[in-house]
Amino acid sequence: MIKVLFICHGNICRSPMAEFVMKELVRQQGREDEFYIASAATSTEEIGNGVYPPVRKLLRAHGMDCGGKTARQMTAADYDAFDLLIGMDEANVRNMKRICGGDRDGKIKMLLDYTDHPCAVADPWYTRDFEATWPDVNDGCRGLLRQL
Repeated sequence: MIKVLFICHGNICRSPMAEFVMKELVRQQGREDEFYIASAATSTEEIGNGVYPPVRKLLRAHGMDCGGKTARQMTAADYDAFDLLIGMDEANVRNMKRICGGDRDGKIKMLLDYTDHPCAVADPWYTRDFEATWPDVNDGCRGLLRQL
């Protein structure tokens, strides 16, 4: 089983979007038994909070239900529990490495590294443009799934 953890700052926007997009892509291919997919935050700011309403609305518009998902902070134990830890931007990656004590096995990556346009996924919390984040997350998850 391939275990993937998507990570962003608060675990209420980008990383849950990636979690549910990836779950849907895996479901569409009938490969659910091959994957365990989750998401987490590098910060403690949103722990226990649900997915941000505009992200819930966007996922629902694409036929995905994220009900019951609440933010949690990643831990150093996640490094050993997951095969890949996928951050959304450079700050996430720095914080992930700090939390995990480095990246000894090369498991920490950025989502858009799996696309033809490697860069950061813009944070819609600040841009307020949740629709612009969707194609990046979708492309990144599709590229990751192709590689896996």
